[in-house]
This record gives sequence, C-alpha cells and structure tokens, in this order.
Amino acid sequence: MSEGSKKEILAGLDRPLRIGTRQSPLAQAQARMTANALLSTHGWRPEQVELVPMVASGDKILDRSLAEVGGKALWTKELDHALGNGDIDCAVHSMKDVETLRPEHFILAAMLERADVHDRLIGAESIEALAKGAIVGTASPRRKAQLLRQRNDLDIRLIRGNVQTRLQKIEDGEYDATLLAAAGLDRLDMADVGIEISDEIMLPAPAQGAIGIEVRSADHHVRQLVRAISSSGTFRAVIAERQFLKQLTADCHSPVAALATIDGATAHLRAEILLPDGSECVEGSSTFDIGDVSAPAILADKLLGKASTALNAVFGR
Repeated sequence: MSEGSKKEILAGLDRPLRIGTRQSPLAQAQARMTANALLSTHGWRPEQVELVPMVASGDKILDRSLAEVGGKALWTKELDHALGNGDIDCAVHSMKDVETLRPEHFILAAMLERADVHDRLIGAESIEALAKGAIVGTASPRRKAQLLRQRNDLDIRLIRGNVQTRLQKIEDGEYDATLLAAAGLDRLDMADVGIEISDEIMLPAPAQGAIGIEVRSADHHVRQLVRAISSSGTFRAVIAERQFLKQLTADCHSPVAALATIDGATAHLRAEILLPDGSECVEGSSTFDIGDVSAPAILADKLLGKASTALNAVFGR
C-alpha cells in the first residue's frame, strides 16, 4: 500500500480506533495481536488504537455448560451491544466461539493468519496413557465425544474458566487431565504446555485457531482499515468450515469437527459428526474450487445422509 493510500484511508479517523475484546487474558492477547497488525500495516503510532475490554456473560457463568444457558452468544453478547451502539469500532473474536448466524448489521471484515489448529492434552503423555476411569475436564461436546470414541471408560466432566484456571484445576488434582487449544496456549506464551494431539486422532473444532474481526456493515471506513490485515487463506478456510456448520444447523450441543485447508485455488475440507457418547462417528471430505460456496453444505448433507436416526436427531433432523 502506497503512503498516499495510507494517508487517504487514515484521513477519516480523528481518534483512536477502539477495539472491543473480552477481558480474559487470552482474549486480550488476541486483541493486542490485532492492534499490532493494524499498527504495522498502516504505519500508525501506538496511541492510534485503544483496547476496550469487557466481561462476557460466558466468563461469568462457570458452573454450567454454555449450551444450558445460551450457547455461543454468551461470548459475543456484550461485544455485540458495544459494537451496535458505536462504543467500539470493531470486535475481536475467537472464531470458534462465534455463532454461525450473526446480526445483519455486522460483518466479519478480516481474520488474522490462522495459528496451530490442534488440541493439546494436559495431564498425560497421550490419551492411551490415561488411567482407566481417569477424570478428564472439558466443556466441549466435540472433545467429549472424540475422547469417548477412543476411551469409553473415561470419566468426562465439565470444566469451565479461563486457561489459567483450568490448568490450576489439573495442578490441584480436581481433574486428571484436560484438553486445550494449542493456539490459545501459544498466544499466552505457553507453547511448552501439553502434548499435541494429531488431527487424525482429534479433528479440531470448526474455525479453531482463527481470530476474526467484526465491524458494523455500514462502517465502510473501518471495514477498509481492518480488511488490510486479513489473511485470505484463513478467511476462505474458516468460511468453508462455518458454511458446513450452518448447513448442519449445529449448536453448542452438537459434537462436530471440521478443518479446511487452502492450496492455491483449491479447498480441501475434512469433517466429522458424532453422537455425544462417541458411539457413532460419520466422517468425510471434499475437495473443491474456492469459489464453490455450495460444496461445504453438500458435504454436510452427505454426512447426515450416512448417519443414523439418532445422530441426525442431534442436529435437529
């Protein structure tokens, strides 16, 4: 981008760009990554961006699963309110925590380059090494189903709280093990924590490892500013995974995994749907042109077509 173009874009911004974020340490780390990308790309001074942290409902309710009390909207509600009111100019999200159906007056304008998509196991050297009946903490239906698929003797229990809280629960012996996203650990400078689980064993959640930036649809100026830091490959991959989710009508109760990779003009999408107890898993893949917006939905229908009545019921079919 030429210096002239930068000045033209910046001309409409006479105050710091306000970046909304949840207050958790991981969320703020992701917001700082976004801020740093904007500073670097546009040649701004540090004072030209401002982080606006807020406590999300999902961070307040720690004794129940999100599916019981409102689903993924509990991560976005406060940010949505601030963005809609104009209190912030954009909101930074972990994309795996964002509902597939979003308000029409918002738009996902950018995604940073995706980080490590894998899960990491904390508390044991491998899933096989866990003791019989080991207590494993997770709040993810996907992780629970995938674990039980391999080890139906495990005692899977709800664990909530931020990364540090969950790690402390393992340290205190409340749980024998847990699973966390490698991307989150890396962003908290905890790259040495946990053992990476192959995606051949545990396919990740749709959009895992991706950071998205949402803006008001009508705010073309901020959309332009934010779009400049977007990774096109990450954006295309994550949108494909979210299209797959949308066709499934999946929600927080639904054990589902999906991972898309982009190679030039070609996308490859792997996915699986599971019963909550892991007793059934239907998996498949699709390779298609990046411009084919129908392919992820076709794959979703294909998996549902091979699934049992019980598994279809998990997705409201």
